[in-house]
Amino acid sequence: MSTVLSPGSTTLETLEKIWREETTVRLDPSVRPAMQAAADLVASAAAGEAAVYGINTGFGKLASIKIEESDASKLQRNLVLSHCCGVGEPLDVPTTRLMMILKLLSIGRGASGIALSTTDLIEAMLEQRVTPIIPVQGSVGASGDLAPLAHLAAALIGEGEAHFDGETLPAKEALKRAGLSPIDLGPKEGLGLTNGTQFSTACALAGLFTAWRCAHASVVGASLSTDAIMGSTAPLNDAIHTLRGHTGQITVARAMRAILDGSEIRESHREGDTRVQDPYCIRCNPQVSGAVLDLLNQAGQTLETEANAVTDNPLVLVATGEIVSGGNFHAEPVAFAADQIALALSELGAIAQRRVALMVDPTLSFDLPAFLTPEPGLNSGFMIAEVTSAALMSENKHLANPCSTDSTPTSANQEDHVSMAAHAARRLYKMNENLSNILGIELLCAAQGVEFRAPLKTSPNLQNVIAKVRETIPSLVEDRFLADEIAEAAQMVKANVIAESFGMENLRGAY
Repeated sequence: MSTVLSPGSTTLETLEKIWREETTVRLDPSVRPAMQAAADLVASAAAGEAAVYGINTGFGKLASIKIEESDASKLQRNLVLSHCCGVGEPLDVPTTRLMMILKLLSIGRGASGIALSTTDLIEAMLEQRVTPIIPVQGSVGASGDLAPLAHLAAALIGEGEAHFDGETLPAKEALKRAGLSPIDLGPKEGLGLTNGTQFSTACALAGLFTAWRCAHASVVGASLSTDAIMGSTAPLNDAIHTLRGHTGQITVARAMRAILDGSEIRESHREGDTRVQDPYCIRCNPQVSGAVLDLLNQAGQTLETEANAVTDNPLVLVATGEIVSGGNFHAEPVAFAADQIALALSELGAIAQRRVALMVDPTLSFDLPAFLTPEPGLNSGFMIAEVTSAALMSENKHLANPCSTDSTPTSANQEDHVSMAAHAARRLYKMNENLSNILGIELLCAAQGVEFRAPLKTSPNLQNVIAKVRETIPSLVEDRFLADEIAEAAQMVKANVIAESFGMENLRGAY
């Protein structure tokens, strides 16, 4: 059954479900009259004598050149084809579909002047799983994501390539096999399809959705690591976090208290523990991970707004009968949001890596064996897994440098300040991959550390986590090939298996 989209009010939860499940969609029928009214206004402008940018004129520096009505369709087709200059690997199918859906949401606001037949084709392509091949490089987030969106638009007119039924085919052939036909573009349609922030926003949303799962797993991993090193839970006292007042910090501390509730390990050293304070990676996790949650929430609010926004140019203001040029295609809000997510991912990895380092170091880990192996020396245990986590942490630090502060003039200096939102959003995929591996390594180390505390048991919640891990990854008794097991643990993080193993609350629910 298709998800009905409400342009202007579609939520992050709906978009995440669509992205993860590759759901088919359709626009709410109630928006069609407004869309048709905008298209009618564009058709009238195309037939008129007055120059209206992008409808009967050239583009960018060529805007002063008037185009005859008889060439209106060719103008739009030429625009799309000339902008298909993307390079690099194809965008993944779920995120490409999300990009198409975001374009539907934008058009559905009734200010783009796109024909109903065009949105009908996009909906049909989603339903039949005809997915345009979108090269990921080529956008600077200026007049929107011109090159990526041009490749999307090209598929609608039977140009370029598309993925269908497990094959990469010429778009025209993919449409034909799906029982669909390419369209001829009407006035402004090429411009309306290629202007916009949908590529950057889709990539940023995909990064956010995975970041939330990493954040969930990090809270569980931090809790497990706390028991592994016999750390104090006193810093989780609610009064500490309430006095500061940050929602994320309060939420993380509350979640960790619940996760660790009932731990025999904790009770065994509650009295007589000679350590006054644990290292910051244990003691300050609510402060760090909580700040991450707040940042992800703030970025999510920005991206939810952008997902529902009209971001092409010019805009068709039906109420006043105007077609007005502006700059909603400039993706600065998306660039800022993606940079925030990148900072959050980097910090989650940084503090998790320090917990890994803490657990493998016998001088710091409160009597755990060196590198968490029963026979250190003969075995190296998690020695190089920790090194890998350090390498990934450093890579994410490099990647977290802001993209939004970069700009380069393009299009003969007409587009003289650009957002670099596409760069900002695309790098989130790699950062999430790195972070999930760091968290996977922490998970393996912490589970091993807790098992060394036997016969003392960790909390029931964390026993469930370890049991889930041990379904596929056994304890490390002797050295063995670890790469596949790290990859398996990372996949557990991305699939939310760890957080769901005991029904952990959705941390987003606190906002």
